[in-house]
Amino acid sequence: MEKIKEKLSSLRVEADNAVARAEEAEAKNKKLEQLLLEKDQEITSLQHRLSVLDADLEKAESKLGEAKAAQEEGEQSKSTNEGLLRKIQLLEEELDTAEKNVKETMEKLRQVDVKAEHFERQVQRAEQERDQWEKKYEEAQDKYRQSKAELDELVQNMEGL
Repeated sequence: MEKIKEKLSSLRVEADNAVARAEEAEAKNKKLEQLLLEKDQEITSLQHRLSVLDADLEKAESKLGEAKAAQEEGEQSKSTNEGLLRKIQLLEEELDTAEKNVKETMEKLRQVDVKAEHFERQVQRAEQERDQWEKKYEEAQDKYRQSKAELDELVQNMEGL
């Protein structure tokens, strides 16, 4: 009986050890399940964070695309602006040349005006001289007629004598 008691006691010890190991295993299993649950939550959190970061990445790529398009537009506008500035510069040069030509033409016109006035005065003087010469010619013609009439009269008187 002692052997049976010993065996029972050894079986109890084994059973106690097995229970202790089973409790230990259950506790360990519980900890691992808790850890698994935490890891699942962490995975869910990381997946959510990943989706948020993907959305942010899409927004950033969209903004980058818009920025590149705006930069291209800016470069195109800059190119157009440079072309327009060159055209403006050429037009300003043409304007300067045209203004210079207008000034030269106006100066020449003024000189022509002055010469025309000078020639008009000369023409007036010449017309006045002509008028004076015509008047003298008419006076001379009158004197000539009077002298001729006197001479004719004198010739007739002399013939009558």
